[in-house]
Amino acid sequence: MLQINNLIKIYEGGVKALDNVSFEVPKGQFLAIIGLSGSGKSTLLRCINRLIEPTSGTILWNGIDVTDASDDEIRMVRRKIGMVFQHFNLVQRSKVITNVLSGRLGYVNPAWSLFNRFPQSDMVKAMAQLERVGIPDKANSRADELSGGQQQRVGIARAMMQDPEMILADEPVASLDPVLAHSIMQYLEKINHEDGVTVLCSLHFLDLVHRYADRAIALNQGRVVFDGPPEGIDDVKFKEIYGRDAERVG
Repeated sequence: MLQINNLIKIYEGGVKALDNVSFEVPKGQFLAIIGLSGSGKSTLLRCINRLIEPTSGTILWNGIDVTDASDDEIRMVRRKIGMVFQHFNLVQRSKVITNVLSGRLGYVNPAWSLFNRFPQSDMVKAMAQLERVGIPDKANSRADELSGGQQQRVGIARAMMQDPEMILADEPVASLDPVLAHSIMQYLEKINHEDGVTVLCSLHFLDLVHRYADRAIALNQGRVVFDGPPEGIDDVKFKEIYGRDAERVG
């Protein structure tokens, strides 16, 4: 269970990215976070695992107050929260298998990780995750030799190496064409359904929200303006989320 209570984030210069955001996410839900660019979606996701420090409010995950956690507690929390990034966040000059194995860094001896040494069991696990996302043949390729869709699959495989209970996907398909976007969303859906992993995924396109999400939360200027099933976003609510001049497509 994830609980967000009265979360506020104010950046330098007084920009309020999150304005009193509160909601709960039960285990196993696929939650889409939607809104215009600059609405606070990425800030919200990055506050959850403390990549960004919130200004005030609380984040409770599995009974742990993330906002008040010690460095050791945060490391333990981050072990179980995978992150998938819009721009993949891979080490481009490293092999695919090395990038995937980096998902185990929270579990192995730090001295081993300096030399990219991992137990054989982790090597087997990494290959299994690459098999799952359909690119086991790319294990020894450099990350920068892969297409955008393939790189995002590596990002998903890396996140799954953490044995996560929750995945935060920060606009994971924003830089991909529609066909590739669906393929990536299908991997996240499979992880959600088969592994019971809670997924929080920020998205721009409502067709993806309707197809994959159990629930949607919409932000506008850092405030929650909708929280409910995707089919509840009618024309009036759509314009509240995206602006009065916005037009629905499809």
